[in-house]
Amino acid sequence: VQLQASGGGLVQAGGSLRLACAASGRTFSNNAMGWFRQAPGKERNFVATISWNGGTTYYADSVKGRFTISRDNAKSTVYLQMNSLKPEDTAVYYCAASRWSSIGSYRYDYVNWGQGTLVTVSS
Repeated sequence: VQLQASGGGLVQAGGSLRLACAASGRTFSNNAMGWFRQAPGKERNFVATISWNGGTTYYADSVKGRFTISRDNAKSTVYLQMNSLKPEDTAVYYCAASRWSSIGSYRYDYVNWGQGTLVTVSS
């Protein structure tokens, strides 16, 4: 499956952004999806994941209560709504397709990665 992330940009602290990840290729709806992020000079870290049917979600503690992951299987798209953004949320955000139908927070769980979209939060 090919993944194309979009929606990144520059926003002030406290603002909101909505990322989207459009999938093409093999069946999208069978697999869990996830978002990861990588700040400059740091490792790529887990942000959020959603199960194949959207029934289960899981978030990193750092974004819990501020970010919401969702999916529209009819459009083969997964979203990440980001509210109350902080400067420490600045990173390149990557969407990824899992090898499983259920949620996972490890990079090993994911087999296909998008190209990333840059989110910059100014203070």
